[in-house]
Amino acid sequence: MVSLGGLLALGRYPQEHFPQLAVTFVHYPTEIGGRSAERFLDNVTLEGPVPVMVRDTLAVVRRNMSRRAVIAGAGRQDVWEYPETALREVVVNALVHRDLSSGARGTQVQIEMYPDRLVVRNPGGLFGPVTVDSLGEEGISSARNATLIKILEDVPLPGETRTVCENRGSGIRAMLDALLAAGMSPPDFDDRISSFAVVLPNHTLLSEEAVGWISGLGEKGLTDSQCIVLALLRQDGVLDNRAYRDATGVDSRVATSELQDLVARELVTQTGTRRWARYELSWRTASAKDQSARADRRSELLLAFGNKILSRSELVARTGLGDQTIRRWLKIMREESSVEIVGSSPRSRHVRYRRTHQGQLFRPEETGRD
Repeated sequence: MVSLGGLLALGRYPQEHFPQLAVTFVHYPTEIGGRSAERFLDNVTLEGPVPVMVRDTLAVVRRNMSRRAVIAGAGRQDVWEYPETALREVVVNALVHRDLSSGARGTQVQIEMYPDRLVVRNPGGLFGPVTVDSLGEEGISSARNATLIKILEDVPLPGETRTVCENRGSGIRAMLDALLAAGMSPPDFDDRISSFAVVLPNHTLLSEEAVGWISGLGEKGLTDSQCIVLALLRQDGVLDNRAYRDATGVDSRVATSELQDLVARELVTQTGTRRWARYELSWRTASAKDQSARADRRSELLLAFGNKILSRSELVARTGLGDQTIRRWLKIMREESSVEIVGSSPRSRHVRYRRTHQGQLFRPEETGRD
């Protein structure tokens, strides 16, 4: 007797026995969609074994995609709205991880295309120990349909040498990496008991306008990942360390370091600490239109010093600036020789600072921007 997994992987027409184990694709002309009087731009049902449904679904999505211009170095490049790898992984994951229990066999995998997003929804929420927060992490995977997935490891996609799936728990990571490489926002995951949905936003983070906005902040030395996250914060408003990693592909240590650098630069503000830390654009950054909005804290620190020798915590209290901001400007001013360390090593918790002779001669209008 053929198993359901075997039928879906190798059968000629599984829908003869299970009519709803298929894929539906609908292309809506508006961002709301679903209104009764609205005409679809496309409305297709894809059937056959899983390898055929993957191939045909990708062909339908491509048929409905358009191309957009993105910034690539000093020029522009025309690319498809969604990266091929991300599309393939999200479609394969929906088909092989869907709930195949008797109560879920009446529901298809549903794909909805809107002007601003692509939604791929399958019956059944996340399975086993996998959670939304652990998606894409190494070593965390669970197969609801182990027989189906095991067979598909050795079944090629029609017309290709690539097999349908690898069964290594790497699909979500490959999708995130493909979106990152395309400069796009990370996907949204919606996990419910009876369904799971992936939402791919249809826009690039580093558009020509976003690149211009970041340049207008006048900050030198930002990393590529910091630029991506500034654009993401401008769009979504708030993120945490995990969202930073998903958007940029860096590890937790680098994400923490780069986020703290953005805090020190006063480009973002932090609320909460440790695992509860959240970050959003500072008021100055969110409202910045050009470099004139950028703060130069040299004069505030030098005025706070007066003729005293002060610790970093005392400077925080006197200026009202954050500790990371004080750290950053002390480093800049030490390099400019307007501030010097007194006594201890700069790594000592007891380190103190004072104005130098050059700092005593400081006049606000003479300062440049680092």
